[in-house]
Amino acid sequence: MAWDLIFWILCFFINIALFASTFYQLLSLSDLEVDHLNPFEASSRINAVVVPEFLLQGLLCALFLLTWHWFMFLLFLPLTAYHLMLYLNRKHLIDVTEVFRDIDKEKKYRYVKLGIYLVLFTLVLFRLIISAFSSLLDEDEVHAF
Repeated sequence: MAWDLIFWILCFFINIALFASTFYQLLSLSDLEVDHLNPFEASSRINAVVVPEFLLQGLLCALFLLTWHWFMFLLFLPLTAYHLMLYLNRKHLIDVTEVFRDIDKEKKYRYVKLGIYLVLFTLVLFRLIISAFSSLLDEDEVHAF
């Protein structure tokens, strides 16, 4: 049971990192929209966190698959597949010259990702709490005898 708890703690922190990364990208786009950042600075900030976010998401999806958490894997698979498609088509980075034309589309895309990560956060937190209680109950049963 301790491995299950460690797994869900790891998933919790990866999910927090994904949520924070997407929120950071959304803030950078909002700052660009109201002219607090120039296009080069906003694009370089966003592009710096895109590939690590894709890698973390791929790792989390693979962890769900390898640990037989099918529901979580299937919930996460469409976004992971979309990110893989963007990466393979080399459309994952924001172009400095096109950033103002695509700003609304990019913000909507990140809002959807934020919503997916929020749903995933809720599920992971729920499973983390269940796993923690289960570990505590198992530990109490061992010490009772």
